[in-house]
Amino acid sequence: MTDHRIALLSSGHQDFVTGMVDLSVRGLPPGYADGEFVFTRRGRQDADGKWTAVPEGRSIRYSAIVALGVATLEEERQRAALAGDSLLDLVGNLIKRLPDVTGLGDAALICWAAAEAGHVDLDLALSRLAELDVGTQVHTVEAAWALAALVAAGVTDDRVERARERLLGGLAGNRLYPHALGKGPLVPRYRAHVGCFADQVYPLQALARLYAATGDAEALRAAEQVARGICQAQGPQGEWWWHYDARTGSVVEGYPVYSVHQLAMAPMALLDLADAGGTAYVAEISKGLDWMIERPAFVLEELALTWRKEARADPRKLVRGLRAVATGVHRGMRLGVLDRVYPPVAVDRECRPYELGWLLYAWLATCGQPS
Repeated sequence: MTDHRIALLSSGHQDFVTGMVDLSVRGLPPGYADGEFVFTRRGRQDADGKWTAVPEGRSIRYSAIVALGVATLEEERQRAALAGDSLLDLVGNLIKRLPDVTGLGDAALICWAAAEAGHVDLDLALSRLAELDVGTQVHTVEAAWALAALVAAGVTDDRVERARERLLGGLAGNRLYPHALGKGPLVPRYRAHVGCFADQVYPLQALARLYAATGDAEALRAAEQVARGICQAQGPQGEWWWHYDARTGSVVEGYPVYSVHQLAMAPMALLDLADAGGTAYVAEISKGLDWMIERPAFVLEELALTWRKEARADPRKLVRGLRAVATGVHRGMRLGVLDRVYPPVAVDRECRPYELGWLLYAWLATCGQPS
């Protein structure tokens, strides 16, 4: 466990991030019960104007991400974040659920968490991951998690080579990643060229971690390409935009802007790249943090959570759909009138546990040797 990443920041940003790490530890227990985390804590405003957070649902995926974040903490803080349970308790519960897990991404995250926690049943998790990783087409995020899990587990056989080739091949000819890799029905044809921010961050992270573990120069080049692409597209106020044209790297649709992207996911991937020996994008990370600092209403200390996103008031996701179609027809077509018709005035008042889990992992984890 280390805070060498926080030390890269200016003193003001250091104070902010340290506060957010503390908030995450305090914010996790209200969403934890019976060995699993809730899907979300949804904001509800009382008649007196005060906000409460109502737990909803359960999520294996978010529980596994929290396990990764909690693994970066000292044992005392691990138990504080898990309402008295240990990290091995949480990971053990997730491994018990593996026979019922049918999604590649969920299995990969559980495997990754088992590796980071040093759980004795890591081999069971690896076996389930192999059973589920059989499709010809896969979502980009899940492919990245599979590679990250194998690297964390120290696997060096053809499973890693297959996962590596899938990610590298998915970037070939593109500036950034699309939403799915391989041929198949996962993505409608009209938006096959579009990739979201998560489709960039997780492959960047996985490839950086592969390079740190093996010295794979091709993996580093691909990670650098993606990092350069998202940083060049970063918004003027530090926004990490949402949808990109994978062919060119241009922004298809910027909103929503997610707090987890600003606080955790962008720093996590870019700091992994820096730790591995790649480019250090400290200025861009800091600019992304400024977006949150300038929106203090997004951080609720009393509830120990952050509001999820700033979005357009188009509940049917009309803008992103129209812009996907437009850029499919003509690269760079923006349909600028949509910015005036649907301005970004909505705030999604919920907080999902993975947002706090990734925040811990972003700032307290290490990829390779600290730079």
